[in-house]
Amino acid sequence: MKASQPSSISHDHEYDEEHLGASLHFARSSSSWFLYPSKTNLCLWYIVDEEYSSYGNVPVVPGHIYSINDSLSAEEAASEYEFVLRQLVKTRTVDVSEISDCPKFDLILLGMGPDGHVASLFPNHIALDEKEEWIIFITDSPKPPPERITFTLPVINSASNVAVVVTGANKAEAVHLAIDNVGSECPVLPARMVCPTNGKLVWFLDRAAASMLEASQ
Repeated sequence: MKASQPSSISHDHEYDEEHLGASLHFARSSSSWFLYPSKTNLCLWYIVDEEYSSYGNVPVVPGHIYSINDSLSAEEAASEYEFVLRQLVKTRTVDVSEISDCPKFDLILLGMGPDGHVASLFPNHIALDEKEEWIIFITDSPKPPPERITFTLPVINSASNVAVVVTGANKAEAVHLAIDNVGSECPVLPARMVCPTNGKLVWFLDRAAASMLEASQ
């Protein structure tokens, strides 16, 4: 499988993955930003004041931060979250893809694990084959916690922009397998399946994570 060629790859700086895994639906003013978690094990650190929450150094209106209901079962929470997203697409709070019924986020931020997983989409998992649902739940994650909720590949690949931020030498091989033109005998990692249909893909790597890329040799 040939990987989607990134629009750009940056590996000259240090990057922090602490706040990754959220989808940002944004406009020119941060007061118009909307945040949607792309998986359940995301932690959003924000400080509530009179008008805004802070996502990193960006002030965001608290009512614009959507969350997954963790008081429900994984199946119920996934169903509820997809219903919410479908209503937001219906009212065009979130744009819709030109070629499918998927939401078209302005930007999806992803991290990547040493095994090449993105969001909560793991190698060789049946979740990678999902074509219809926007949000799915899994109960057999190969890393804790076992129950997770995640965006599917059709949603990720419908975004206008996808940024993947990866740090650390322990992920260098997965970065190589996800980006370089490797042979068909190599495993197809979920990160390699991130291929925006009508958008841009950008990888942000520190030098350790980029150390096995062919371009860096």
